[in-house]
Amino acid sequence: MSGQSIVTEQLSPSRSQDGGFSRSTLSDYWALTKPEVNFLILITTGVGFYVACGSEARPFSFAGLFNTLLGTLLVASGTGTLNQYIERKFDAQMRRTARRPAAADRLKPAAVLAFGIALAGAGSVYLATTVNLLASALAALTLLTYLFLYTPLKRKTSLCVLVGAFPGAMPPLIGWAGASGRLSIEAAILYAIVFLWQFPHFMAIAWMYREDYDRAGYLVLPQGKARLPFVILETVLPLIVLVGCSIVQFPTRHAAIFYFAGALLSLGFLYFGVEFALRRSGVAARRLLAASIVYLPLLFLLIATLWNRAGS
Repeated sequence: MSGQSIVTEQLSPSRSQDGGFSRSTLSDYWALTKPEVNFLILITTGVGFYVACGSEARPFSFAGLFNTLLGTLLVASGTGTLNQYIERKFDAQMRRTARRPAAADRLKPAAVLAFGIALAGAGSVYLATTVNLLASALAALTLLTYLFLYTPLKRKTSLCVLVGAFPGAMPPLIGWAGASGRLSIEAAILYAIVFLWQFPHFMAIAWMYREDYDRAGYLVLPQGKARLPFVILETVLPLIVLVGCSIVQFPTRHAAIFYFAGALLSLGFLYFGVEFALRRSGVAARRLLAASIVYLPLLFLLIATLWNRAGS
């Protein structure tokens, strides 16, 4: 399922004179995988795997973690690549995305499509053969719902954010399934945290690049605007629920430390969400975006650290 022979002919114009791929071409293929997104995906997947081992009294396996992360990374990279293939014409209309390899036509569409299919297919098969079928099925479901539900809805309704949050929150479930072969209430809590986190995170992006989205015909904001009721619904309310979810966690001898640190992180995130709702400015949106990028890995690392101590 690697698909290397499929893409070789398509990539021949991008070869350097010595017969190898140029550095810029390799950089373009790397960019197709959306490495900045994959960083958070790997963290949430890895924590899901790690906590599942402790929660279900299973021995931690570095090989199991590696296989789960690698398979998830391949599927996520394939999903990001195929998304850019599908949206290349619209990406070309946005300043933020116009320089992407597919949008800028630096790579042929057929090559991008083949590369995405190869990555996603290889990842799904890898998870099924080295981890388990449940992890593979969850990864495949993530890809299908993201590409065939969320992606087309972006040009039809602002409810696309809600729809996209379902596959977007899947990584911790994949990690949990990779460790235990099943799901549990604790896995659902991790899923809920990532699900809720996506709303303020994406709202900040949608506001910062609202003119770009309007230009490309994406309806991520109702009529291109973020009125106060909509911002409260999409940003403040999820953050309020997130405060509760972030402290409803697993039994630990360090419960007081976890509740205090988790609540502090979540209340800080809520502060920036309220600030954005009241001001709805570029500065407030950037502060909210920065807070979201800091919040999620810190909270998940906190969960992993204190669970480890509880099991010691």
